[in-house]
Amino acid sequence: MKRKICFLTLLLLALMGVLPISAQQQKKNVLVPRWTEAKANAWYAPLPWMSGCDYIPATAINQIEMWSKDTYDHKQIDKELGWAEELGFKTMRVFLSSVVYAHDPQGLKDRMNDFLTICDRHGIRPLFVFFDDCWNAESSYGKQPAPKPGVHNSGWVRDPSMSLRKDTVTLYRNLSKYVKDILTTFGNDKRVLMWDLYNEPGNSDQKTASLPLLRKVFEWARSVNPSQPLTAGVWNLSKDFAPLNAFQLEHSDVISYHNYDPAYKHSEEIKYLAALNRPLVCTEYMARRNGSFFSSVMPLLKANKVVAINWGFVSGKTNTIFAWGTPIPDGHEPELWFHDIYRQNKTPFDPEEIKLIKKLNGK
Repeated sequence: MKRKICFLTLLLLALMGVLPISAQQQKKNVLVPRWTEAKANAWYAPLPWMSGCDYIPATAINQIEMWSKDTYDHKQIDKELGWAEELGFKTMRVFLSSVVYAHDPQGLKDRMNDFLTICDRHGIRPLFVFFDDCWNAESSYGKQPAPKPGVHNSGWVRDPSMSLRKDTVTLYRNLSKYVKDILTTFGNDKRVLMWDLYNEPGNSDQKTASLPLLRKVFEWARSVNPSQPLTAGVWNLSKDFAPLNAFQLEHSDVISYHNYDPAYKHSEEIKYLAALNRPLVCTEYMARRNGSFFSSVMPLLKANKVVAINWGFVSGKTNTIFAWGTPIPDGHEPELWFHDIYRQNKTPFDPEEIKLIKKLNGK
């Protein structure tokens, strides 16, 4: 993630009205209004400080495998979320799949309901993610590939697939139905914390090519008007992403962001984003090789009442103990895990991290 705080300063000034946003930009950004600052803060005020992780069970390689009928793993999810409860985690960020919905819409909703029932039993309120610009460009329904040894997220897929984005008439019709159906079904479900509409828009060198779909998903979601807040996290503060960042910050009810930097850099972003006077949710952090550790960043997030959601929980088919761009072809466990907390037998990567997480969560 690139950090250019000078650009962020100008962006925040524009959003707060200190600098003008062009008439053309204002015209493009006309949607159903986001929540007011007062409404967003009133929603957040009674909540306890929350921590959790970006979650997928160890038995699934991607979103499709997690949610498909033949591979949805109720037992594994219940076991792992029991471990999360023991740590004091109160939320999980979970990616949905438009591919599964296209082939089995009622089945996806039934499994989401089952997942929410498991979460509720363990005192967890998840947030769900609709779209994603990360990792493999194409996906297909059915049996998913086996993990590539030592390769980070070797089977994770973008959603929607890049080939589907060429025919936006068909794509938007199908995705509109998907988003509206899910939000109509669960948009007043108190078990759901919030909705993350688009993960890292513009990633995989898409940049502003993802802006039309980003706009559309906000339009679709606003038309349903769920009781839970909507967001889409900023993740790259370079100039190339300025239009995306401006749209995300302007239209999110609560501000979410990704930061894999050490605590001293992470604290700078909190300071600037806090100027928007809306609740803050860090939806991705903790990459040990990058200097983003539980020991330094998690206390920072708690001190600023920022929801703390780290990437990864139980080491499994996603291979996220391995670092981005640094494969280990024989698949042996790296000395320093990149993400994740537990092995599949529940032994932790670092017992001291477990003690800290429990302490910060009041366990």
